[in-house]
Amino acid sequence: MRNAVTLLEHHVLNPATEEVVATVAASTEADVDTAVAKAAKAQAGWAALAPADRARLLRRFAAVVDEHIEELARLEVLEAGHTIGNARWEAGNVRDLLDYAAGGVERLNGRQIPVPGGLDITILEPLGVVGVIAPWNFPMPIAAWGTAPALAAGNAVLLKPAETTPLTALRLAGLALEAGLPEGILQVLPGAGKVAGNALVEHPAVAKIVFTGSTSVGKQIMAKCADRVKRVTLELGGKSANVVFADSDLESAAAAAPMSFLDNAGQDCCARTRILVQRSVHDRFLELLEPAVRAVVVGDPADERTAMGPLISAVQRDRVASYLSDGVPVAIQGEAPGGKGFWFPPTVLAPEDPGARVAVEEVFGPVAVVIPFEDEADAVRLANATDYGLSGSIWTRDVGRAVRVSRAVAAGNLSVNSHSSVRYWTPFGGYKQSGLGRELGPDALTAFTETKNVFISTESAS
Repeated sequence: MRNAVTLLEHHVLNPATEEVVATVAASTEADVDTAVAKAAKAQAGWAALAPADRARLLRRFAAVVDEHIEELARLEVLEAGHTIGNARWEAGNVRDLLDYAAGGVERLNGRQIPVPGGLDITILEPLGVVGVIAPWNFPMPIAAWGTAPALAAGNAVLLKPAETTPLTALRLAGLALEAGLPEGILQVLPGAGKVAGNALVEHPAVAKIVFTGSTSVGKQIMAKCADRVKRVTLELGGKSANVVFADSDLESAAAAAPMSFLDNAGQDCCARTRILVQRSVHDRFLELLEPAVRAVVVGDPADERTAMGPLISAVQRDRVASYLSDGVPVAIQGEAPGGKGFWFPPTVLAPEDPGARVAVEEVFGPVAVVIPFEDEADAVRLANATDYGLSGSIWTRDVGRAVRVSRAVAAGNLSVNSHSSVRYWTPFGGYKQSGLGRELGPDALTAFTETKNVFISTESAS
């Protein structure tokens, strides 16, 4: 793993067993300085490559990732506790996103703008060195969300994985070298956010920061970037609503609801943790939801039959458990293994107060609340009664209602009769305190470029 620097060390634990699975170097501020200098030197040559050559290298990178899908997935199971099925999808998402970004390299075009007395053109130029600070909940795909388009646009990338989940990032950097990407163009800086992450944010030669994580840390990063007039993309917290109207297919809505908040053990910013159900079908929906929740298999994430694994850490498990100590009635609770591992059972609460702590704060665990609403206006009011605005779902057979509610709910990514939030070919990002900017989709590369305008006079010198 030549792209990792070495000094301090950090132990990586398997969340399902609490065993140490690796010891990884932790980067210092001096390491970040060295990496930035190396990246800046590599970036000049990378940006100078013919677009077809840069695209070819990224496609080769995608092909090498494809050859190592199972290896990457197994690493994700070990370090993050993801189910093996999810982990394979995540590794495949990295491959697909690299391939998709490669397709944009040769289409990253400027414009010719009509002006009197000359020719006016715009040129899209890479920013230079980009810092990508990835989270522990989806270490592989979210690292790729920033890395792939930044590389495609001609930038060098310094990737700072979460302290608890650095293994897949380190392996991806090694695969980039195997694919033929230049040394230094993608480097991984494992370690603490307060050290390596902060050094990236504050470094004057890092042109942009892409951060995914908590809203509180995002605010700190945004303030530091503002002080340096540094570009920033933030994907932060969520408290997404799952709005179920009486005219919906209740059986389908109830069957789909569990994994909308239990996927990745609820450690998902898009998790639909506020289930808003029209009062006239509220009781019937709960009757349908209970067996669906109890049927979710919680256990060994390496087992193909498992649908939900452990939480990432003891700290996270204790935080999630604190929400159940508030006395909010438990409507449904599934089962989870005992013994070693950071386990927590699937849980549905029924707060009498829609303003209860568990109903407004991001739990980031396998806990949802069910809240009744009266009519369409009440549903929209409740859906928007949050500081967040990342995602959400609307269940209805009425097309007009689907359009009206989609327009009225303040969230960046909504699904109708579905819980799908993320596709690498469509934009992703949040409203309000869920973030700033958009990732993925057809415009992803332009977010890593600077627009230069050039006017060429055609007036005669005489």
